[in-house]
Amino acid sequence: MVSPELLRRYPFFSPLNGDHLKAVAMLADEVWYEKDETLFDANQPASALYLLIEGCVDLHYVVKDEIHPELWKDFFISEINPGEPFGISALIEPYVYTGTVRTTCASRVLKIDAIGLRALCEVDAKIASLLMRQLAKAAMSRLYDTRVQLAAARA
Repeated sequence: MVSPELLRRYPFFSPLNGDHLKAVAMLADEVWYEKDETLFDANQPASALYLLIEGCVDLHYVVKDEIHPELWKDFFISEINPGEPFGISALIEPYVYTGTVRTTCASRVLKIDAIGLRALCEVDAKIASLLMRQLAKAAMSRLYDTRVQLAAARA
């Protein structure tokens, strides 16, 4: 559990009222990761929603050949900035991570239990709506960044 005041510091949680912040704080922990740690891989069940508090975290997309799994390519997608959420698949069906996230320096993150957060959203439509709106903003921002990279690669 973290303090609701910690959540209040980040724009991602700004639409939530005091009761919502307390409920989410009960599901959250601060976790430290060392440099070069993988927080999660693509195609794993999404067990947590994360928010970067401080440090350096990169999002990658890894493509593996289905017939020859030893053949693979790692594509850098974007850097996650402090205050940004990641692992947003924790609230989006089918609840499976679509990318791989690794630290590039020692990092402190907020880790929010996905099962508890989904249960909270099931019983409180208001918090579900507010969180989904924030996740949509994050997804659209990430999509924009990916389009810029694609355009640059084709130029």
